[in-house]
Amino acid sequence: MKKNDNLITLDDFIDKEYGNKGTAKRDKFEQAYQEFKLGALIHDARLAQGLTQTQLADKCGTTKAYISKVENDVKDVRVSTLRKIIEEGLGGQLQLSIKI
Repeated sequence: MKKNDNLITLDDFIDKEYGNKGTAKRDKFEQAYQEFKLGALIHDARLAQGLTQTQLADKCGTTKAYISKVENDVKDVRVSTLRKIIEEGLGGQLQLSIKI
């Protein structure tokens, strides 16, 4: 098998494209990634429970459009609404942490 010398690791790619950790551009990227990841986690949990966006929305008192926007990182979500989605809609428990 021929080795491709153009391949780099994901960490090296992120460093190259967004700078080292602690730089403004990298911090902005990291924050956006965390917001994207939240939507992906909700999406995966919903699918694991066999729920449609409409079913999840009905369980937590919101709309399908809102769930879609949260899952696709189009809409910022309030903690109180996030708690409803996780606890009432998915039957889970929301855990938050702060790192300093």
